[in-house]
Amino acid sequence: MIELSTRMKHLPTLRTVCVCLIALLLFFVAAACVEVSNPSADNGQVLVYIGTYTGPKSQGIYAYRLDRASGAMTSLGLAAETVNPSFLAIHPNHRYLYTVSEVDSFGGKKVGAVSAFAIDPRTGKLTFLNQQSSGGEGPCYVVVDKTGKDALVANYNGGSVEVLPIQPDGGLGEATAFIQHKGSSVDRQRQEGPHAHSINVDAADRFAFAADLGLDKVLVYRFDPAKGTLSPNNPPSVSVKPGAGPRHFAFHPEGRYAYVINEMQSTVTAFGYDAGRGVLKELQTVSTLPADFKSENSTAEVQVHPSGKFLYGSNRGHDSIAVFAIDPQRGTLRFVEHQGTQGKTPRNFGIDPMGQYLLAANQDSDNVVIFRIDPTTGRLTPSGHTVKVPSPVCVKFLPLK
Repeated sequence: MIELSTRMKHLPTLRTVCVCLIALLLFFVAAACVEVSNPSADNGQVLVYIGTYTGPKSQGIYAYRLDRASGAMTSLGLAAETVNPSFLAIHPNHRYLYTVSEVDSFGGKKVGAVSAFAIDPRTGKLTFLNQQSSGGEGPCYVVVDKTGKDALVANYNGGSVEVLPIQPDGGLGEATAFIQHKGSSVDRQRQEGPHAHSINVDAADRFAFAADLGLDKVLVYRFDPAKGTLSPNNPPSVSVKPGAGPRHFAFHPEGRYAYVINEMQSTVTAFGYDAGRGVLKELQTVSTLPADFKSENSTAEVQVHPSGKFLYGSNRGHDSIAVFAIDPQRGTLRFVEHQGTQGKTPRNFGIDPMGQYLLAANQDSDNVVIFRIDPTTGRLTPSGHTVKVPSPVCVKFLPLK
C-alpha cells in the first residue's frame, strides 16, 4: 500500500512530463515541415551556376547547391537550356542572371548575343527573359555594374565593348554604348587586331576597364551608369609588356590595387589605382608558372580573395592554380604555391562569397573540383568533393538568404 500510494503521488508529475515531450515532438515536426517547404532559408548553402560550352555533352547552364560546412555540391540539374553560355554575371539584387552566347550570328548579323534570365532561388531554375545583340563577334565576358542598371559586354573576336541597359523586369534593352577597339601588337597570329577579353567597373562605378589581348592594353573608360555611356579616360589606357596578352582583370577589395592576368606570357601584372582619376600604374609583373616548366601554357582567370590577402590565377597546360600573397601596404605579389586542379584545362574558377572554397572548372576533363582555402596562408587543399560538369567554363555564386 505504501508503494502504491507513492506511485499515485507522482502521477501528475509523469503526466506533465508526457505532455511536455509530446509538445516538444510536435515543435520539431513543425520546424522540419517549415524547412522542407522553404529550402531557400539560410542553411549555410549557396547556389552555384556553371556556364558551359554546349554540344554533344552540354545543354547550357547548370545549377548546384554548395554546402558551406562540408564543401559538397548537390546537383540541381539543367537550370536553363541555351547555346554556349561561356561567361555569366549575377545582378546585385540576386534576382537575375546574364550570360554571353557565343553564337555565329544573331538577328541576321555576324554578332553574338547576351541573354537575361530570372532566378528562382528555391529551385535554382532560370526563366528566359530576353536576348540582345552583343554588338560584335565572339562575346566572352559580361558584368553588371554596381547599381544594377547596365550589363557591360566584351567581344573577343570583334574587339569591341558594349553597354546594354537593364530594364525594371530584368530584361535587356538595346545598346546605349558601343566602342570598337583598333590596333594590333607584336604577335602576328594572335594579336593581328583587337581582342577585348573582359570588362570590369571600379567600386565607385565611375570607370570601366577593358583588357584587350590583341592590343596589350587595358583600356580605361569613364562610365555613366545612369545613361549607360562610355567615353575614353585621360589617359585612355595602360600598356602591359608586348606580347603579354591581357585577359581578365580584378580589383583589390580596398580599391587601391588592381591585377590583370596575361594569357600569352603566363604572368600577372599588379597596378596601383588612383580612383579619383581612373589611372592605373604598373607595380610589378610576376610569372604564374614554375621556373622549370617548359611546356605550353596559357592563363585564364584571376581573382582576389574577399579578405584582400591573396590572389589566384589559373594555368591551362600546367593545369594549376597559382597562389600569391598580397602585400597590404604595396599591393605587390609574393608567390605561395601551385595547386594542381585535378583535371585538365582550368578555364575559370570561382571563390565563394565567404572565402572558404575555390571551385576550379576543368573544361577538358568535364569536372569542377572544390578546394578549401586556408584563411591564414591562402593555400588550397582538396576538399575531396568533385562534380561532373560537361565542358565547364564559368563559375558564379548566389548566396541563399
